[in-house]
Amino acid sequence: MRDERTFTITTPIYYVNGRPHIGHAYTTIAADTIARYRRMKGHEVFFLTGTDEHGQKVLERATERGMDPKAHCDDMVVHWKAMMEKLGISYDRFIRTTDADHIATVTTVLQRLFDQDLIYKDTYKGWYHVSDEIFVTEKDIEEGKYDKSELREIEETNYFFKMGSYQQQLIDAIESNPTLIQPESRKNEVLGFLRKTLGDLCISRPKSRMSWGIELPFDDEFVTYVWFDALLNYLSGLGYDGSEGCTAHLKWWPANYHLIGKDILTTHSVYWSTMLFAIGQPLVQTLYAHGWWVSADGAKMSKSKGNVIDVDVLVDNYGVDATRYFFLREISFGADGGFTYEGFQQRYNVDLANDFGNLTHRGLSMALKWLGESVPPVGERTEAEAAIVARAREAVVEYDAQMEALQYNKALEAVISVVDATNKYIDTQEPWAINKRGDTARLQTVMRTLLEVSVYTGVLLAPFMPAKSAELLGKFGLDHDDAKRLLGAWLDDGPGLDALVEGAPVSLGEPLFPRFRQLPEAIVAMLTPDPTFEEWLAEQGVESVSDATKDAWQAMYARRHDEEKATKDLITFDDFGKLDLRAGLILEAGPHPKADRLLVLKVDVGEHKPRQVVAGIASKYAPEELVGKRVVVVCNLKPAKLRGVMSEAMLMAAGEKEVVDLASVVATPGEVVR
Repeated sequence: MRDERTFTITTPIYYVNGRPHIGHAYTTIAADTIARYRRMKGHEVFFLTGTDEHGQKVLERATERGMDPKAHCDDMVVHWKAMMEKLGISYDRFIRTTDADHIATVTTVLQRLFDQDLIYKDTYKGWYHVSDEIFVTEKDIEEGKYDKSELREIEETNYFFKMGSYQQQLIDAIESNPTLIQPESRKNEVLGFLRKTLGDLCISRPKSRMSWGIELPFDDEFVTYVWFDALLNYLSGLGYDGSEGCTAHLKWWPANYHLIGKDILTTHSVYWSTMLFAIGQPLVQTLYAHGWWVSADGAKMSKSKGNVIDVDVLVDNYGVDATRYFFLREISFGADGGFTYEGFQQRYNVDLANDFGNLTHRGLSMALKWLGESVPPVGERTEAEAAIVARAREAVVEYDAQMEALQYNKALEAVISVVDATNKYIDTQEPWAINKRGDTARLQTVMRTLLEVSVYTGVLLAPFMPAKSAELLGKFGLDHDDAKRLLGAWLDDGPGLDALVEGAPVSLGEPLFPRFRQLPEAIVAMLTPDPTFEEWLAEQGVESVSDATKDAWQAMYARRHDEEKATKDLITFDDFGKLDLRAGLILEAGPHPKADRLLVLKVDVGEHKPRQVVAGIASKYAPEELVGKRVVVVCNLKPAKLRGVMSEAMLMAAGEKEVVDLASVVATPGEVVR
C-alpha cells in the first residue's frame, strides 16, 4: 500500500520527430503546477516526463535529415529539455526510451509475456495509418475516422499481445472506479469503444520495414511497436525492471495521475491498462485526458493562417509566469480552449496587471510612503477587516479542493476573489483620506491588511507562478520555506492574515506585471508575416526581374522595413492642426483621493473658469512645487474620469513610463502654442 504522503504524476513522453508545441507545453505546465503544490503541502513527489524516441516517424525524420536515428534523437532532445527549462518545469526524471534501463525493462516484459503465452505470432492483412503508427479497421474507415489516402494496405507477419482477453476486466475496472478516467466524458468515450469487440494488439514491426526500435528478445527479425515500448516508461521511469518480483517502483506506483491529451486516450486507457493487467501491476489512480487549444473560431492552428500559438513568443514578451497563469486560468482543465493573442493580453492586463499586480504594488507603495519601510502593527480590526479574513479562509478551502481535482481555473478564481474583495476594501476604506486626517492607528491596520493579503496571494499563486511569487514574497523577506510553512498552517487552521511580523523590513521593488497597451511588436510581426521576395515583387506589379537588376530589387526588398518604420507613425500638418495647444498657469494642485500616482490640478487656460486636470506626475512633483508653474495644455482632449475624478485637459510632458519634466512656456494663459 502506497504512503499517502507520496505523489506521482506523469506527462506523456513526447515524440521527437519535431519540436515542442503548445500541446506539449500545456500538459507539462499542468503537471508541474500540481507537483509544486503537492511539494508545498509536504508531500514527497515524483514528477516523470521525457521523450519517446523509437518508431517509424522518428526513423523517417532522421532519414530526411541524413542522420542516424539515435543521433537525431540526441539532437532533438535538446529542444525538449530547453522547453522544460524555459517554462520552469520541476521534473524529477526526464526519461528517454533510448535509456538503457528502459530498454532492459521493455525486453524483460516482452519475454515474460511471451513465456506466459500472452504474445503470439500471426499474419495480418489490413490498413495501416503511417502517421499514427496504428492498424485501423474497415469500420474505422466507414465511420470516417480515417481518410483512405492516409492509409497503406499491408500484409505481413507480426507478433500480437492478447489484449482482447482483458476486455471485460477493463470494463469492470472502469465502471467500479468513477475516477479512473477523467473527465466523465472521456470515461464514457472509452466505455463506448469497449462495447465493440476488442481485438488483440500488434506489438511488433518487421525490421525489413521498420528497423528503429527495441529488438524482440525472442525474435531478432522484429522490433517492438512504439506504443508498447513507450507506455512502459511509466514503470521503468520509477525503477521497475520488468521482473515478476520487482518492488523498486512500489513507493511511487500506482501513479496518482497520468496527464494526457485527448488524442491519445485510447492508447492509454485500453492498451496501457491491459498491459498492466498482464504484468500484474495495478492501474493508474486517475487517467486525465485534457482538451486542445484551438483558434478562437475553432479552426486548426497553422502558420499560414496566422493563428499559431508560439509559446516562446509569449514567454519572451509577457514572461513565463504570465504564460503559465493564462493557460491554467482561461479554461477548465479537460475542455478545449479558444486562443487569440488579444485574449491572452486582455487576461494578462485584467488579472495580473490591474488586479493582482496593482493590489500588491499599490499596497506596498502606500505603506512605505506613509508608514516607513517596515511592517506596521495590526491594530484594532473592524468588521471590514474581519470580512477580508473570512473571504481568505473560504478561498483557501475552495482552492485546495479545486487543486486536488486539477480544476486549476477554479482554484485561481478563489484566489482572485480575495484580490477583488481587497481592491474594493481599498476603495471603501480610502487610506489616502485616513492618512490626510492623521489617523495613524487606523492607517496602520488598513495597510497591514493590504500587506497580509499580498503575502497570502503570493503563497497561493506559487505553484502557478513560482518566479513572480518568489519575487513578491522576497519583498517581505520571505522565501519558499516560509510559503510552505504558511500554506500548511492555513490548510490546518485557516489564514488569519497574520503571517507578517511587526517591524520586519519590507521593500517596494518594481511592479510585478507592467500593463501592455498594445500587442508587442514581435507578436504583431508574427501575425502579419513578411511576404517573400517573390510575393513582394508581385505586390509591386513586377512579374520577373533580370539578373542585371535583381540585386537592386533585393536591396529595396531588404530596406522596406526601414521605410515602413519611418513612415508608419507620420501625421499630416492637418492632423497636427487639430490640437488645441494653449499656455496654462497652474493655480492649485493636490493629491488624487484614490490614486497616489495622480495629482488633481486647477489650470488657467484663458477661459472664464479654470480647467481641472488629472495628471500622473506625483512621482516627479509635489503639489506645492506646481502652483504658479506655466505649462502647455492640450485643451481639446475629450474629458474623462480618471479613478473617479473628471479630467478636462492634458498637460504636455516628457518621459515614457515616468514623467521627467513638464513642457513649459513663457506666455499669457490661453495663448495658442505652436
